[in-house]
Amino acid sequence: MKDCNCGYCMRGELLDAFGIYICELSVSTLILFKEQSHPGRCIVAYKDHVSELVNLTDEERNAYFADVARAAKAIHAAFHPDKVNYGAYGDTGCHLHFHLVPKYKDEYEWGGVFAMNPGQRKLTDAEYAEMIEKIKANL
Repeated sequence: MKDCNCGYCMRGELLDAFGIYICELSVSTLILFKEQSHPGRCIVAYKDHVSELVNLTDEERNAYFADVARAAKAIHAAFHPDKVNYGAYGDTGCHLHFHLVPKYKDEYEWGGVFAMNPGQRKLTDAEYAEMIEKIKANL
């Protein structure tokens, strides 16, 4: 099931507004969040356009959380954060996804809740490509 107004479903310009496709995981898509105030921040979006975890079977949910864990391990290996925060929002987007937000002591927002889209740091295409390769190398 897809929603033609959803960046996670349709990709293209809708996804390009906030993220860069990295790869497919077992039941989800891994996306690099363009705003990189937290180096390595990614999104793990479920493969189908479902709104809630409760819309998944136990098997689907377990596979999705295995993808989230796999992505988090890659982020830890690639960027060595002190902590990864996990955020599941989507009041208006309604496509199940988790933000994986690496947090670093003595840096931006340590000890507080991460801002959804702080607009502090965008990267060059080459810097995005380098981040993506680091993540892929650790999946």
